[in-house]
Amino acid sequence: MQDTESPVANATAAAAYEPGAVEAAAQRFWQARRAYEVKEDAARPKFYCLSMLPYPSGALHMGHVRNYTIGDVISRFQRMQGRNVLQPMGWDAFGLPAENAAIKNRTAPAKWTYANIEHMRAQLKSLGYAIDWSREFATCRPEYYVHEQRMFVRLMKKGLAYRKNAVVNWDPVDQTVLANEQVIDGRGWRTGALVEKREIPQWFLKITDYAQELLDGLDQLPGWPEAVKTMQRNWIGRSEGLEIDFPVEGESTPLTVFTTRPDTLMGVTFISIAGEHPLARRAAQRDPGLAAFLEELRKGGVAEAELETQEKRGMPTGLYAIHPLTGEKLPIWVANFVLMGYGTGAVMAVPGHDARDFEFATKYGLPIKQVIAVDGESYDPTRWQDWYADKTRPDLKVVNSGPLDGKNYREAFDAVAALLEGKGAGRRRVNYRLRDWGVSRQRYWGCPIPVIRCPHCGDVPVPEDQLPVVLPEDVEFSGVRSPLKTDPEWRKTTCPACGGAAERETDTFDTFMESSWYYARYTSPDAPVMVDARADYWLPVDQYIGGIEHAILHLLYFRFYHKLMRDEGLVHSDEPATNLLCQGMVIAETFYRENADGSKEWINPADVEIRRDERGRVIGAVLKADGQPVMIGGIEKMSKSKNNGVDPQSMVAKYGADTVRLFSMFAAPPEQSLEWNEAGVEGMARFLRRFWREVTEHAAQPDHPAVDPARLDAAQKALRRQLHETIQKVTDDYGRRHAFNTAIAALMELLNAVSKFTDMSEQGRAVRHEVLEAMVLLLNPVVPHVCHRLWQVLGHAECVLEDQPWPRVDVAALARDTVTLAVQVNGKLRGTIEVAADAGRETIEAAALAQPNVQAFLAGASVRKVIVVPGKIVNIVAG
Repeated sequence: MQDTESPVANATAAAAYEPGAVEAAAQRFWQARRAYEVKEDAARPKFYCLSMLPYPSGALHMGHVRNYTIGDVISRFQRMQGRNVLQPMGWDAFGLPAENAAIKNRTAPAKWTYANIEHMRAQLKSLGYAIDWSREFATCRPEYYVHEQRMFVRLMKKGLAYRKNAVVNWDPVDQTVLANEQVIDGRGWRTGALVEKREIPQWFLKITDYAQELLDGLDQLPGWPEAVKTMQRNWIGRSEGLEIDFPVEGESTPLTVFTTRPDTLMGVTFISIAGEHPLARRAAQRDPGLAAFLEELRKGGVAEAELETQEKRGMPTGLYAIHPLTGEKLPIWVANFVLMGYGTGAVMAVPGHDARDFEFATKYGLPIKQVIAVDGESYDPTRWQDWYADKTRPDLKVVNSGPLDGKNYREAFDAVAALLEGKGAGRRRVNYRLRDWGVSRQRYWGCPIPVIRCPHCGDVPVPEDQLPVVLPEDVEFSGVRSPLKTDPEWRKTTCPACGGAAERETDTFDTFMESSWYYARYTSPDAPVMVDARADYWLPVDQYIGGIEHAILHLLYFRFYHKLMRDEGLVHSDEPATNLLCQGMVIAETFYRENADGSKEWINPADVEIRRDERGRVIGAVLKADGQPVMIGGIEKMSKSKNNGVDPQSMVAKYGADTVRLFSMFAAPPEQSLEWNEAGVEGMARFLRRFWREVTEHAAQPDHPAVDPARLDAAQKALRRQLHETIQKVTDDYGRRHAFNTAIAALMELLNAVSKFTDMSEQGRAVRHEVLEAMVLLLNPVVPHVCHRLWQVLGHAECVLEDQPWPRVDVAALARDTVTLAVQVNGKLRGTIEVAADAGRETIEAAALAQPNVQAFLAGASVRKVIVVPGKIVNIVAG
């Protein structure tokens, strides 16, 4: 079905703006023409615009609306520049929320997920996004994840995927591993349960093999925010140092540590090891108190942020390490801030020059030695000072260290390296904070890991011709235990290597696996392989859009997986996205009442009436339902927990999709937080009604003559100049700056100007027509439905507006006959003058000195100098 009303009918019938009818007609038109489905076209420059794919949680929220509207504005603008634009959409459909909802609602995760996808797809379509829906997929479908399984099998064969025991964060409620970033204040991000340390078998991808390339690649991404690149650099954490072997009394194997401060080696007074370290375990077999302490250490997570803030605790093992240069005996302590998963699980403790070691040594009465001195600073072993650990100070000198005395950091580093290398007790190393990516989870609703566990052959990858290993979707839950682990029939299989009885791996992939390569699949959605040659046309992504909260996990894995695909010959670029835009949060007011038990009952802003005084200041708020007061909380991110979310669908129903889109783009620059304000939404609705009225009333005039620049008077030239200045600004704001709010503000000013322009002469009507046609095109990326209709109202045949050429700046129209200059007296503004654009210096000076207000401030004073800045300002220096 399509909109068949003629432009003439539109011009006469469209007296009132009815968003629902206008938007339905435009969407029918686009759908009938499959307007936003694209194919590869070597003759046209491509533009791939991608917003991070949503999780199908049940309904869109305003954060989604803002994110996808930003992408849609960019996509529509780029198409109007003549580019072949791809803007796809899919669903990040695996994950714990679906599984937890299934347990709660006694349904299968697949059924819950697919129902949510249907609902959210309809919501997205109601907002009029220019999405190529022919490329849609859900990551929970076998036709998607089969390629992920195939890649994993290949990575296993290359040694880039492996399984080992690892100490992990364990959520005892969700019964699964959590990444460090999913542990907040020692608790699971979803359940709030206290996290435990557990050592379990885990599958890993060797992201550490790509650490240096991931670090170096950040310098090749000028289109990414510096904040994101800084976070990734810090997370990768490259450091140069020494690996040092400390012999252990009674042990045949030395204790190895890594340090970036070998200049402090003579200040080591003890060694700290992790509770999971083999030495700690062996010592605990002889010491029940230590065994109990190690068991206690199992509580809590393995996130570094948690370890840095918790109270430092430890116990001696009774073992001693031998200093490799002095032969001094150093006690070995178990410390709760050392982890097996980082470095070697052992740390040389230099409490004189490390804040964490200082706190630990002070608590347990361990020796503290000064081995670093700085000119002008006195050392106090009872009080920590920041300079103790600053290796960058040029006046740093090593002290109390025998042959190292008097050396600076670099000299001491090299001297210690030479001494240890000569003894075979140390070696130079580059180390990274980055750890290998743990990709296995112990839950059901995820992609099955394609591995067979054979009692004779070990872990055997599933042959590629037997993929996919399909996740059964029709399952029942009993508690949180995965149905894969409780279903012996699903687990039962045959080893492809020896033919014997074996079992399938019951862990599933972390959902970051699916979201690390989805962008590439959009380029080849029907390919029998992961991607085909079409990927070389579309990749890399030209504009990627998503929240900065994904800076480390998703965006780092996203970059890593692209390099894995490159090395498999699937793609032929080094980075997945050229430009990244991180949009801010949507925030809103919060309201609540306190319950008798002290808890808070959060109330949705839509249910609250704000009370103001005669000056408009907020003096209170009441619940609409009962008229009783409610407490006003802070302005916070929209969330279910604070009940301050706004339903996009209700806003679309009330104001129309274009109004919601317009407010989302106007209320704040995209990188900043957007404060939801329904009064602001109403303001956008008024603007669209004014715009509609201005165009329809103009279109009702009998003719629309062409502009003849040679026949324009001053007022007509002024309006036309403002139009072309606006075209220039909006083009730059949309294309380079992504400053959509200032582009909209400029268009609002232009509408104000054309509303006040009452010239009904032939050339007056011609200028008005040029302005309104250009405004329809300039506003189209933001409010495409109303612009689609108004383009017809202005007398054009039906078309997809993005296929119309973008308005071009007429440079001649920008020329000014006169210019307005500010006039200052001794640096303070005292007036303005208007002079001919080509006026000479003498003329400008004379006009400035003759300005009445300027003359008043010059009374009785002599003019010492007149400074003229052409086109801007005149400054008169008087005394």
